[in-house]
Amino acid sequence: MTYQTVQGEDVPALGLGTWQITGEDCYEAVRDALEIGYRHIDTAQVYENEDDVGRALADAGVDRDDVFLVTKVWPSNLAPENLPRSVERSLDKLQTDYVDLLYVHWPSGDFEMNGTMEALRAQQDEGRAHRLGVSNFTPDLLEAALDRAPLFALQVEYHPFLDQRELIGMCRRHDLLFTSYSPLARGAVLESDLLDTLAEAHGKHPAQVALRWQVQQDHVAAIPKASSEEHRRSNFDLFDFELSPEEMDAIFELARGERVVAPDSLAPAAWQ
Repeated sequence: MTYQTVQGEDVPALGLGTWQITGEDCYEAVRDALEIGYRHIDTAQVYENEDDVGRALADAGVDRDDVFLVTKVWPSNLAPENLPRSVERSLDKLQTDYVDLLYVHWPSGDFEMNGTMEALRAQQDEGRAHRLGVSNFTPDLLEAALDRAPLFALQVEYHPFLDQRELIGMCRRHDLLFTSYSPLARGAVLESDLLDTLAEAHGKHPAQVALRWQVQQDHVAAIPKASSEEHRRSNFDLFDFELSPEEMDAIFELARGERVVAPDSLAPAAWQ
């Protein structure tokens, strides 16, 4: 496993994303991932699988302190008077007293910069969240949030077809973890001739090359969803090869401003 060192703490650079995996499928996915060696598990209130993740963590036989567990507060729960109760419900479902990282999921709905960030800080002060983060924030929103809370992480969409170097640069300057969701662009990386060529050169799969490109970047972690055991094992098989600086640069050149996640009702105005 590769780790990213952020604010003096080592965080697994590869995690399991659980969006669109629910019920027994989610339970089995998390248990299997932990058996494979994953120690970074990402969920969210809106995924409706926190209880499945919690059951898997309880049954996996892995020490809770060894798992970097992440969840996110949905926009309808971001009002200061609602956020604490929603976090308590999440912790009950996850069968834990704390999460390692608690995110604002989207800066929309009942999100209000001062009140929401203050309520988030209170969750950290009370021990329910060891670290705080924001997700789907623009550079301006991230700067404003940093003025109001001791953030640890930013989570946004990132893959070879979407340039996020401005946000990654901000994360490095502020010593934040940059976590990429949809790191395989919902499978679009499999259609890239360059990634296919690099995969052949390294004896790997194009998806493995795309993930290696991400976790090889300073401060960057990736959380690919993987519904099958085969894909979970394949995604985890990243740590026996490296991309050269020239190969890294070539992948950066694939960026074409392509987003695969941009819901109009949730996305910041800057995305529209």
